[in-house]
Amino acid sequence: MIERTDINSVLMQMRALKADAQQGIAHVEKPSSLKLDSVRPVESEGFGDLLKNAIDKVNDTQMEASRMATAFEQGDPRVELTQVMIQLQKASVSFEAMTQVRNKLVAAYEDVMKMPI
Repeated sequence: MIERTDINSVLMQMRALKADAQQGIAHVEKPSSLKLDSVRPVESEGFGDLLKNAIDKVNDTQMEASRMATAFEQGDPRVELTQVMIQLQKASVSFEAMTQVRNKLVAAYEDVMKMPI
């Protein structure tokens, strides 16, 4: 059974946290070393570029897995079976992830197209 003093101490802690939260955050001063002239906007990639880079990485992973499998099949002593299997699994997982992203994008596009104007 929970003792009354435990409940009271928990309630007191909760009230103290509530009071701290209601006081808000103290005003934060802007550092004097920050000059607006030195701040440059970050150049970000567009969505198309981001998607293209992701697809290229998946393709590179698959090509590397294919290259390693071929080298192993040809008897290259520098390539071990474990390396080939790991690379093949990486290629498989990355392709599956890309497929799932594509499915989500298609579903989102279809939802937007179904919206009334």
